[in-house]
Amino acid sequence: MIQSVPKLLTFEEFLEWYPDGRGRYELHEGVIVEMNPTGDHEEVAAFLNRKLNVELDRKSLRYFIPRTYLVKPPSIPSGYQPDVLVLDKDTVQDEPLWKKSSTISQGKSVKLAVEVVSTNWRDDYLTKARDYEEMGIPEYWIVDYLGLGGRRFIGNPKQPTFSIYQLVEGEYQVSQFRGDNRIESPTFPDLNLTAQQIFRAGE
Repeated sequence: MIQSVPKLLTFEEFLEWYPDGRGRYELHEGVIVEMNPTGDHEEVAAFLNRKLNVELDRKSLRYFIPRTYLVKPPSIPSGYQPDVLVLDKDTVQDEPLWKKSSTISQGKSVKLAVEVVSTNWRDDYLTKARDYEEMGIPEYWIVDYLGLGGRRFIGNPKQPTFSIYQLVEGEYQVSQFRGDNRIESPTFPDLNLTAQQIFRAGE
């Protein structure tokens, strides 16, 4: 029996297909992926969203955290929805797809992208890290609150790990935080949170 191969979508076709107000979907190299986060995952993401918004208000930064958005890397038919995305109000106006489809395609518009790890940890550590680096996104957090990532990323034995990827001369350099380590963010240096405080948001 011949099984038909599903058609790969372009990013433009994905935008046309995307259902209004129903579910969360990403496009991974032409394939639609439905995102099904757990309640704990959403609590960790919401906790970080809240803390970052406090920092934005406190420092009167011209950044904002949108509610719905897509991040489109160059040269491949993909579109991601980081769990938290901090954008620059000034540079986002130069985004060609922002007004029409809330889509970011230039790394200079992003101050910080955050992924909270689910069972599809390879996407966060491999695919998205590669694509965010290529886009030039200056800071990328991987919040692995259950210690699901591969041992080559979080060590052996596995344990909950907060990884901050910082763009240095076009390549990501990673710093990792666990337990009572205070996280050190280049974009938010005054953020006073430990890794454990963030991990416990999902308990």
